[in-house]
Amino acid sequence: MDVLERIDQVVKSNPVVIFMKGTPQMPQCGFSMRAAQALQACGKEFAHVNVLMDPEIFENLPRYADWPTFPQIYINGELIGGCDITLEMFQQGELQKAVTEAVDKTSA
Repeated sequence: MDVLERIDQVVKSNPVVIFMKGTPQMPQCGFSMRAAQALQACGKEFAHVNVLMDPEIFENLPRYADWPTFPQIYINGELIGGCDITLEMFQQGELQKAVTEAVDKTSA
């Protein structure tokens, strides 16, 4: 399977996924840490991909959604953005709503 197909499969098979440097438990960069903390504060489970463990994903994820940086957060198969957008959405209460709706929809 081609790397862009693998990325697409992860994005489409998880209601919420963060592609980050490290893991939510052991982030390897401050931006990834803050974005993962915002997702964790939503109180719902989410998937994560450690881009440092997969050089192909690290190199090709920026091409997938034309977004050059990490982390990248996807909800319902759509790119939400990176750290700044995620934190802004969290502060406005929009992230919690989007995450809850996405997770509850797939578990219903």
